[in-house]
Amino acid sequence: MAEQKVKIKKNKSQQALNKIFLESAGDIASRINAKRIFLYADLINDYKLLKELSKKDEFVFITKNEDTLHKHVGIEKNIIDIPSVEFSRIGLIKIAAMKGLFSGIVKDEDKIVFVTGTHKIGSFDSIIVVDIGREFEILASSSVSDIAENLKPEVFEAVLNLSLELASQGREGKPVGTIFVIGDHEKVLQLSRQMIINPFQGYPEEERNIMDPALRETIKEFSAVDGAFV
Repeated sequence: MAEQKVKIKKNKSQQALNKIFLESAGDIASRINAKRIFLYADLINDYKLLKELSKKDEFVFITKNEDTLHKHVGIEKNIIDIPSVEFSRIGLIKIAAMKGLFSGIVKDEDKIVFVTGTHKIGSFDSIIVVDIGREFEILASSSVSDIAENLKPEVFEAVLNLSLELASQGREGKPVGTIFVIGDHEKVLQLSRQMIINPFQGYPEEERNIMDPALRETIKEFSAVDGAFV
C-alpha cells in the first residue's frame, strides 16, 4: 500500500511538472514567434491533456508509439514517429526536426520550441529553442528543401528509421555499416557499377519496396554485406 501511495504521489508530481513546462514553452513560443512546439509525447501519461493539446495547431507530437496516440488519444495529425531506439535529448531533437522538415510540418526558416526529457526521469526536464536553418548544419542548406519537394516523405522516413535501427542495434549483436542512396537513382546508377550479385534482381518492384514492413529484416540482413542500397 505504501509503495502504491508513493507511486501515485510521484505520478501527480510528474504531471504537475509537465504542465509547468508546457505553460513555459507556450510563453516562450509566443515571445519569440516560434511556429511550432514539439513535445516528446511519450512522457505524458495524461491522455486528456494530450487530447486538449492536439486541438492547438502549434503542437507537434514526437512519439515511438504512434498507434497509442491514434487509438487512445485520437490524434491524427502533427505526429512525428521515431523508431524505438535510445536517443539523447539533442539526438531526438535532430531526428524530429529533420522529419518535420521533410514532412512539411516545418520549414528551414522556422523557429521551434522543443519540450523533452528522458524516460529515466519520467517527465519533461528541458526546453530547447531551435532555429532550424541556423543551428543544424544538415538542415541549413537550401538544397534540403528542394530534396524534400522531390522525395516522398514516407520513403525518406522509412530509410531514416532503418538507418537509425541499424546504427543502434547492429545485426545479431554486431555493428554493421551500409549506405542508402535516395533521390535520382538513375543518375547514381549511371555513375556507379555493381561489384557483387544484386540479391533483389529479378523481383518485381512491389516485392522490393522499402516501405514494406515485411522487407525490413531482409534489408537488415543484406546490410551486413559491404555495399549500398540505391
